[in-house]
Amino acid sequence: MSVINLDNLVAEENMRGIMTKDVLKNENVQVKNLILEKDDVVPEHQVPVNVFFHVIEGKGTIMIGDKKYELNEKDFITCPPNTPMKVMADRGESFNIINVKTPALN
Repeated sequence: MSVINLDNLVAEENMRGIMTKDVLKNENVQVKNLILEKDDVVPEHQVPVNVFFHVIEGKGTIMIGDKKYELNEKDFITCPPNTPMKVMADRGESFNIINVKTPALN
């Protein structure tokens, strides 16, 4: 067991140009902190595992399939495997979210 504090983790730019922090990864789960600045977009993509997002700060939009969801702090949203998703900081401010994949991707 260990306590993980997001403020103590180092952010790095991912392959999509978004700042991320690796929070936890094992065979069962992968957790990342996605830090989108105003107008940042994670382009549409899909993964073969379950995903959920938890908004920890700010607000933005997440597209799941062909439906857009406007999310605020403390909101959660799920995305089933192999479903297109897109994350957008399109509501005039940054969008800081936790992204959880189960099981973890290799």
